[in-house]
Amino acid sequence: MHVDIVDLRQFYHSMLGRMAEESIAMALSALWVRLPQERLVGLGYAIPFLDRFRADTERTFAFMPAGQGAVNWPVGEPSATALVFDEELPLPDSSVDRVLMVHSLEFAENPRESLKEIWRVLAPGGRLVVVVPNRRGVWARMEHTPFGSGRPYSRGQLTALFRETNFTPGASAEALFFPPSKIRAVLRLRRSFERLGRFVWPAFSGVIVIEAQKRLYQGLPVAARASRRVFAPVLAPQGVPTTRVKALPER
Repeated sequence: MHVDIVDLRQFYHSMLGRMAEESIAMALSALWVRLPQERLVGLGYAIPFLDRFRADTERTFAFMPAGQGAVNWPVGEPSATALVFDEELPLPDSSVDRVLMVHSLEFAENPRESLKEIWRVLAPGGRLVVVVPNRRGVWARMEHTPFGSGRPYSRGQLTALFRETNFTPGASAEALFFPPSKIRAVLRLRRSFERLGRFVWPAFSGVIVIEAQKRLYQGLPVAARASRRVFAPVLAPQGVPTTRVKALPER
């Protein structure tokens, strides 16, 4: 079950959310420095991080799952947001260079099908970065953050999942070594926790950030889908049903 878009926005506007964003952004910058003239898609709720790469890309889109909901992005500009099903992305084959999944894989109904769909839309040599809650970390056990929902992963589980879906795992990083506390005194020590955690307890980070590259030299079995999903707008006017009153026979 996805976290609602309202809850995600509120979290990233909070003090704890802003610090979590900064910690994850540092881990991402270690994997992706610049994306010169490349086509980038963020899947899930990746907009807190897309702004950091958008200036260098050819174009950037924010795809948000139907179960989560969507918001307009970028603010004050023509929208680059689309409401999607992660197993059926509205893109042609080999059409994007990079995909960034945040608050996505842990909520996927079928993670393998979702990754196979990303494999389809990635160009040859395209790269995927996944940010997921760490099964060993404290953040996956706390429900007051979005990282406490969904299915957490271990590094071994992610590696196996990538290989099953024709990706080659590559560089990785960790983030969120500080406790998910709302107490300001604890949050002030965030930088110290982050520096210490990378050396002392790297296996217990809050999230795992791992990159994978599209692999071309191995085929995948193709399964025909019985049906395709169809969007049903919640606010579509249905009209007022009319009823006819039958006249009673005269006595």
